[in-house]
Amino acid sequence: MTVDGGPRVVAIGGGHGLAMSLRAIDTYAGSVTAVVATGDDGGSSGRIRAELPMPAPGDLRRCLSALAPDATMAAGFEHRFHAGSLAGHAVGNLLLAGLVDAGHDLVAAADLAARWLGLDAERVRVLPVTTEPVELVAITDAGEVRGQVAVEDAPGVRSIGFDPPSPAVPDDALEAIAAADQIVLGPGSFFTSVLGAAALPPVAKAVETATAPVVLVANLDSDPADHVATLAAHGITTDVVVVHSSTAIGDAGDTQVIEGDIVRPHGLAHDPDLLAAVLPSAFSTS
Repeated sequence: MTVDGGPRVVAIGGGHGLAMSLRAIDTYAGSVTAVVATGDDGGSSGRIRAELPMPAPGDLRRCLSALAPDATMAAGFEHRFHAGSLAGHAVGNLLLAGLVDAGHDLVAAADLAARWLGLDAERVRVLPVTTEPVELVAITDAGEVRGQVAVEDAPGVRSIGFDPPSPAVPDDALEAIAAADQIVLGPGSFFTSVLGAAALPPVAKAVETATAPVVLVANLDSDPADHVATLAAHGITTDVVVVHSSTAIGDAGDTQVIEGDIVRPHGLAHDPDLLAAVLPSAFSTS
């Protein structure tokens, strides 16, 4: 499929994994909508959230940079300060926070940043999964754990919830999911990035009622069947799972498995160019 007249693709998740998927999707999609997790409470995002009542901007920044057509502008957006009180902050995080502080919600802030980066507003949109500050709440073998950083470090995570339990999701995100030809989840930190966006109740409901096939790009360090089952437990049926060739996979039920050589030579991360050669085939649900 070519970009002209290509499919409408919605990608849901966060972190470096979603940014990588977006680079792949951008090569074949007619339109691209990213629905991005905003629950991070560590690093630059955590410091900003401690000062301003806003969702985390960091994953939005990564996705905007991944889709930016000008590498120099993207590098500037990603630049981190190295000294003084700004040390550790990314320019893009501060820009998004500044736009929110100036009175814009995070949807408008992301749209303005996209214009600054030169994204094509007619075919590319990067949206926060919610415009409300949200805290991740995990149920683990040892009990409840709160906050993304703590959840990432917690063993035995069973499920992900949110505080508030059902924060408002932008209408444009829900409309894009409903109109999509393909919905892509992952890869990335499964509980905090993938479920941190997809499991929000309005998003999970929209994904489950959409007519598009739901495609999970499997992580490289876990059994994809486990993640298919966990998504189902959160109300999301996975139609297709894309795995690296020769990946061991348990019982994925009715989920179609597509194998491909999709990792970089060192074998530690996905390659967006290789993934771009596989994802266009992940439209069949039978």
